Amino acid sequence: MKIYDFEAKIANTNFSSLPKEDQKFLEKKAYEFRLSHQELRELCDIGVDLAMWGEGSLASIWPPKTSKKEALKKLRTLYENLKLQPKSYENFQIDKDKTHKIRFMETDKKLGFGMCPVASPKTRCCNLWTLDMVESCGYDCSYCSIQSFYNEDTITFNTNLTEKLLAIKLDPNEIYHIGTGQSSDSLMWGNRGSVLEALIAFAKKNPNVILELKTKSDNVSYLLQNDYPPNIITTWSLNPQTIVQSEERLSASLQERLDAAKKIHDKNRLVGFHFHPMIYYKNWQKEYGEIFAYLLEHFDPNRVAMVSLGTLTFIKPVIKKLRQRAMKSKILQMPLVDAAGKLSYPLTIKEELFSFAYQSLKPWHGKVYFYMCMEDHILWKKVFGYEYPTNESFELDMKYSYLAKIRNL
Repeated sequence: MKIYDFEAKIANTNFSSLPKEDQKFLEKKAYEFRLSHQELRELCDIGVDLAMWGEGSLASIWPPKTSKKEALKKLRTLYENLKLQPKSYENFQIDKDKTHKIRFMETDKKLGFGMCPVASPKTRCCNLWTLDMVESCGYDCSYCSIQSFYNEDTITFNTNLTEKLLAIKLDPNEIYHIGTGQSSDSLMWGNRGSVLEALIAFAKKNPNVILELKTKSDNVSYLLQNDYPPNIITTWSLNPQTIVQSEERLSASLQERLDAAKKIHDKNRLVGFHFHPMIYYKNWQKEYGEIFAYLLEHFDPNRVAMVSLGTLTFIKPVIKKLRQRAMKSKILQMPLVDAAGKLSYPLTIKEELFSFAYQSLKPWHGKVYFYMCMEDHILWKKVFGYEYPTNESFELDMKYSYLAKIRNL
């Protein structure tokens, strides 16, 4: 009989990310059943996911006294069922020891300025422009795609920002919607590296720019202490505290974000809210509903520019990174289906999430601009009752809605 080479079989799998007990167990089963490379790859992914989710181990769920074919079938069924049901965060604890330890660097390279890097013709996109002022983020959110683009342990600040920003040539007859929250959080660093000082100078010079600062921070002290033009809109990504503490590991708490948004709102400047990603879990309706009720009570819709809706969407490199780190997270405990070449919830779950959000904020309909970020265009009609025929029509409607509010401040 041909010699079974276990080391060769586990090459290019997530075997090393498995808990030690599962490594020993799987090695034993590999020899017993002469598991193939593909079978071991699948079992390693299942074992890593179970450990991350706190849902047991390969050893604990392996059906006893069964053939290889029957054992694999039962394991797959159990694993898929865990993903199909709404996950529970009850008694779930993260492993803080696996949080990134960041360091800072500076670079004098050309400033990154271009169209949104995740735009796709298969989804409705607002054609946002992005400015890469800082590269990588310190919040270590489990689902974030930034971790697949940069070294997540290193935060890189671009230097000479004011000079570089003011040198950007813009068409004075065009309206630009520009965001700084795609390569890092817009506010968590405050004015470190003169980031905010440079952005304010840029916004003052270019009144045809709608500059959006997107954040999970409560670090608004520089904006409160300094005057800045009304074409800067500060927006907060919001999730229930259950998700904040479990999946947005180092970010400001939900209440800290809301309090920070209220301070900017009370400064008579525009704010906005991103429910992106909305996450499907036990008690999601109750906990998201509490946020929507809070917003209606504490914020004037005349000073709220937008509410965006979106949900978890993964590219394969992000899933690979998550499994390599093997940190405690339930973020992948969800049904994953193809979504314009990426992986996301089925449309039925998305429609349920977004419809609940939109109807919960009904008093703001017609007063605040609602949209979906990078979602299938067929969801618009189902959720909002209308849809845009093109990305360009979506983009123009959004820009003119924001401009009208800027001019009314």
